[in-house]
Amino acid sequence: MPVSRKRARHGDLWKFLGKRLGIGVLLVFGVMLVSFLLTQRVPGDPAAANLGQQAIEDPAAVAAFRAKYGLDKPLPVQFLTYVWNVLHGDLGLSQQSHRPVSTDLAEYVPATFELAIFAIVLSLLIGVTFGVLAAVTRDRWPDQVLRVVSLGGVSMPTFWIALMAFYLLFFKWGILPGGGRLDPTQTPPDHITGMYTVDALLHGQWSLFGSALYHLVLPGLVLATYTIGLLLRFTRASVLEILGNDYVRAARAKGLPERVVVMRHVLRPALVSIITVAGVAFGSLLSGAVLVESIFSWPGLGAYAYLSAINLDLPAIMGVSLVVAVVYIGLNLLVDVLYGVIDPRIRLS
Repeated sequence: MPVSRKRARHGDLWKFLGKRLGIGVLLVFGVMLVSFLLTQRVPGDPAAANLGQQAIEDPAAVAAFRAKYGLDKPLPVQFLTYVWNVLHGDLGLSQQSHRPVSTDLAEYVPATFELAIFAIVLSLLIGVTFGVLAAVTRDRWPDQVLRVVSLGGVSMPTFWIALMAFYLLFFKWGILPGGGRLDPTQTPPDHITGMYTVDALLHGQWSLFGSALYHLVLPGLVLATYTIGLLLRFTRASVLEILGNDYVRAARAKGLPERVVVMRHVLRPALVSIITVAGVAFGSLLSGAVLVESIFSWPGLGAYAYLSAINLDLPAIMGVSLVVAVVYIGLNLLVDVLYGVIDPRIRLS
């Protein structure tokens, strides 16, 4: 590629990134506004949810609680104060843990990220592989079996799969651990990323890494079930569409092995649409892990969001919403950039 074209492409990339980051900032602001308005419409009183029965009957205690968390101010003032604090890295004080929300999120988010990354990697490996297999064996028995499996994956409720997997693989057969991130006798590795598998690898603690990975398998497999079915169906449809193109028939006519045709001429164009689904699915894994984390005692963002909701912990709820929004926006940006990497014909604009 000539130097001038490279510079033009790099310039387009930076313009694209600047434009998308500006839109992302506006979207984050919109998410904060919507989250704030929705939390104000939730029936119930945060003071009643967090104070005991005796304390709630004491007007002085209720007034002190409202003053501490800024609930005694007008709603516009509360929102503008929250936005100003967020811009300075302050997400507020949690009403349930009495710690900064940012501290709580730094503790819980890595656990969910670890689980979601494991689940999406598992989903891509299984879903894409079997999706391609179903496409190249169209209407034969492997395709028919895989289509039934994918239909079951996207149809069965996640909570039912989690309960059945917990009962069979842990309680009845004892194949996999049923909860937690490590064995009760093990100590977590020194904190670097908060993800036990990564931290154990960085410290060279191989037995601890094996235990952390072993504990990931059951909740990760349950969380990935829906995404596997989704990616399998989507990959099959994308590959079937590309298999009908003239250049694929030309590649086969040249005598290229089927493996080379699929990997070089079919799978790469199909990756553009597959990555789109995978990006959205990863965001869904982060935001939809509440039931899985509750069943498998996984101390992640889903469990924290659940406790925040039942305690009407408004700063924590808004903190969780902000994290999920930033993740979705970042994933969409990453997916759009990957389009240009996978297929140079796609212009970033």
